[in-house]
Amino acid sequence: LTDMAEGFGWNISADIIDKVLSFSSFKVYSKGEILVRTGDKAPNSGIVLSGIIRSFYVDEDGNDISQFFATRGYLCMDSGMFGFDESSASWEALEETTVMVFNAKLMKQLIMSNETLKKYWIEALESGMRYKIYRESGFLVENATERYLEFRRRYPQRYERIPQQCIATYLGIKPESLSRIKSALKEKTLE
Repeated sequence: LTDMAEGFGWNISADIIDKVLSFSSFKVYSKGEILVRTGDKAPNSGIVLSGIIRSFYVDEDGNDISQFFATRGYLCMDSGMFGFDESSASWEALEETTVMVFNAKLMKQLIMSNETLKKYWIEALESGMRYKIYRESGFLVENATERYLEFRRRYPQRYERIPQQCIATYLGIKPESLSRIKSALKEKTLE
């Protein structure tokens, strides 16, 4: 945990890390394992230590729609951190993934009692808002090919690790449409 904090440039004291560890546990999820489902109680949240997890919804027609992909250092199962009593999305491990699971209420109390943690929480919230704006504007002003290219540009390290079906639903298209986009782009680069 200390290494991860240092890797992100966070200056968190050993006593704060000890406090976090006192209400946290570590869990390894297998590929395909569901961490939580939409509607489950949300007393805990987590931070991905290794691996990759996606949040997703299932619409009224039974379509699985990817919302977000969390990798090392990102929050997951985060509904409790935002004041929800129940999970607003389902979370699935896309590969073997280690997560530090913590009590959301205790984490929020600790954050609010420490100026350094408040600063990092505000940075995380701002990053989340930027992500929401990027996602929304992509669906409003970009076509599917542009959304695909932007996804690859923003997340090159995730792209290779995420199943194409999940990327397609993240982009709001069918997997066969993603295949056509990739083929068209490949042909274009060969010209």
